Amino acid sequence: MAAIEGICDVVIVGCGLPGRGMGWYHARNLLDGLIPSGKLSAVIEPYFLGAGAETPGGVAFAAFAAETPGVAFLKSVGELEVGANKTVALIAGRTADNPRLLREVIDAGCSTVYLEKPGAPTVGELEAMAEYAESKNVAVYMGYNKNVTKYVDLAREAETKAGAGATTAFYHNNAYKPEELPECFERNAEGMLKNMAVHELALLVTYYGVRSDNIASVVPDKEFSSCQTLGAFTDFDKIGFELTTTEGRTVSVFADRCGGSFSEAVVSSPEGVELARTRTPDAALEAACAEKEKAHPDWMPYFHLQHDDYITLKERVCAAALAEGTEAFVEPEGVASIGVAVETLKVAEYLTPLLQDQLLHRASEFDISDAAKAGNATMSMA
Repeated sequence: MAAIEGICDVVIVGCGLPGRGMGWYHARNLLDGLIPSGKLSAVIEPYFLGAGAETPGGVAFAAFAAETPGVAFLKSVGELEVGANKTVALIAGRTADNPRLLREVIDAGCSTVYLEKPGAPTVGELEAMAEYAESKNVAVYMGYNKNVTKYVDLAREAETKAGAGATTAFYHNNAYKPEELPECFERNAEGMLKNMAVHELALLVTYYGVRSDNIASVVPDKEFSSCQTLGAFTDFDKIGFELTTTEGRTVSVFADRCGGSFSEAVVSSPEGVELARTRTPDAALEAACAEKEKAHPDWMPYFHLQHDDYITLKERVCAAALAEGTEAFVEPEGVASIGVAVETLKVAEYLTPLLQDQLLHRASEFDISDAAKAGNATMSMA
């Protein structure tokens, strides 16, 4: 059977609860015809089609499946039959399951993979996944939505316009209450830099050339930052730092678990004068989100906030999947590859103990070269 021209099949792996699961939201976008280059062909949901079928969530999922004709609903990747179309597997399940799922969808014949961040629990696992995909000639792209977000594009344009010496600080907020932090720390046990602020680290890797092996210095903002031990977990509830690479590129990140529901980028001159401030949501997006929340009050609020970004990501990945192997193929603009994801996790694993050490021991600055001379680099990276 010949492939359908201009449309690839998309398989959602790990759908989750309607209105709540990220996989379900991706499926909804496809069913609503918002991805011109892709169509939903199958949904794989082990729990709600298996052990959780009789739960309230399972009943809700069954209703969703019943109202979605023409789409195969499967309990496992092993049941998937890939046709002649180029097929994108969109993996949106638990991070711990991703190493197994990636191999399964590739072995099933999927030609491209879209993997939700951070991709895998550890650098080693993600590197092994990247190697396996490369050995099978399968492209793997990551769901780092801030890579294609309007406020980031505007900030980068402002920094370029400002010229040499200008710097950007990225601010990322969550809306947890202080009393909710113990549960937050436990649920996000991989740590702030591997979940919440991993989006900003992906920006640093993608657009600022940051790597784990080219970080010259890291200076924490101690007035802003806070590292706590709550129960069995030690993590940042707030972290701010300025990072400079060996190439002389400087960029800052500030993340606050209890800071609200917005993100910003602030571009400053070499003298520290603010030149531009971009934000998401802006006034127009806030109004659009308010209307969507009225229409769908039971959906996760961030679905509305990140709607346009996720549409952009999926369309660029599907278009790239269709063009793969042809002269028309180009890497999808701004979309993070699994290689970027590997380096992002490396940076997160490098920075976390380093910043904790600085904050807990109140060092004024940690210079990588000085630490190596003093024999302290191993300790700070442990």
